[in-house]
Amino acid sequence: MTNSGEKKQLLHLVFGGELESLDDVQFRDLSGLDIVGIFPDYASALTAWKSKAQSTVDNAHMRYFIVHMHRLLDPEDRSGK
Repeated sequence: MTNSGEKKQLLHLVFGGELESLDDVQFRDLSGLDIVGIFPDYASALTAWKSKAQSTVDNAHMRYFIVHMHRLLDPEDRSGK
């Protein structure tokens, strides 16, 4: 049970991998996906995403994404990013 004063968790997944082409989101190797982690809010997910994206800037085919897991878990909830 959560305290009513606590901020609601809005889970976000950060992951990435190398794309087959720059025109589509088709990963070259699904077993090689980099699962960065699950974060309790958008701000911390964005920080992790920026770090990973910047560390792979030399590889044009490498892409990282933020998945709004809270939207998948509760599609009716429109709060938060």
